[in-house]
Amino acid sequence: MKGSEAQLLVFLEGSNNRYVIPVYQRKYDWKINQCRQLFDDLKKLVAEGRKSHFFGIIVSQIVPGGSKIEFHIIDGQQRLTTVTLLLLAICNLIRTGKVQAIQSQLDEQIMERFIIDKWPGNDSRIKLRPVEKDRSALEKLVAGDEEEFERASNLTVNYQYFCDRILEEKIPVDSLYQGVGGLQIISITLDQEDDPQLIFESLNSTGLALTEGDKIRNYILMGLSPEKQETYYNGYWTKIEGCTGNDVSAFVRDYLSVKEQTTPAISNVYQAFKKYVETEKVSLDVLLEDMKKYARIYQKLLSGKSGLGNVQLDDCMYRLRRLEITVTAPFFMEIFRLAQEGKLTVDELARIF
Repeated sequence: MKGSEAQLLVFLEGSNNRYVIPVYQRKYDWKINQCRQLFDDLKKLVAEGRKSHFFGIIVSQIVPGGSKIEFHIIDGQQRLTTVTLLLLAICNLIRTGKVQAIQSQLDEQIMERFIIDKWPGNDSRIKLRPVEKDRSALEKLVAGDEEEFERASNLTVNYQYFCDRILEEKIPVDSLYQGVGGLQIISITLDQEDDPQLIFESLNSTGLALTEGDKIRNYILMGLSPEKQETYYNGYWTKIEGCTGNDVSAFVRDYLSVKEQTTPAISNVYQAFKKYVETEKVSLDVLLEDMKKYARIYQKLLSGKSGLGNVQLDDCMYRLRRLEITVTAPFFMEIFRLAQEGKLTVDELARIF
């Protein structure tokens, strides 16, 4: 592991560099409050004439990527993405003539140094590669066609906030860009023998920033190669998230209740899951296939629809859902499993409910 102080823009510079947010990371989720704080810090930095402002830690691991240097971001994706949005706002406002820059072709300079690669080959020209759910929104922001922007995306919302603040505050974009250049980070680069999961746990040990489901996803996927991460994420994890209404923490708590006959506290689901996996020594394929099977049953309980064509059963499931009775979920998950395996008839299932 190597750590050093660096300017954020120096970290972002380099035509062959790519900054990859691994699939096990959550979506970009900084809100307006965090963007406001960053802009206010930069405004104060410019007003006071200070040279630098500490912006936090970025942990990355270099992964071979052919002719490109891929920095897989273990911690710090929110900061990297937010600064990219601010730089994009500056570029697009200059390009459309809504603000004027003193420095000639400042928008092109920013775009070609920190946001895109002029010679991408067969790869995407955008240097930052967010998770798939955010990728399309970023591509449209870089293209700059406002009619095509994905307005519901959190990236677009924060990008628009930066545009509004720049126009409202009337801070010279040259000064604002200079302020961004003063953002200092501690860049930590992991060696191949470093365990990114242990480092991730240490950086997020308070449990405040991530849900238990987030930690479980990272625990499952982080140690895999990028190719296997994509395979398991798309083949299993996105399906589990979809079936559980994105509340994976609650689902895994019930899943562990089925498997271990004891229910962990919601705040301790990650540690209980980790202990279960390490004790059982189950293979990843078997584990995720089993979780996906139970997640599909869990989806039936959430929707109140059995999919078995039994009106009495569906009515009962609907009433349970409306009453928000959740403590029985592990029991009913097992009952459904027995029915799927042919050990209970549909009529027996309905009588049990």
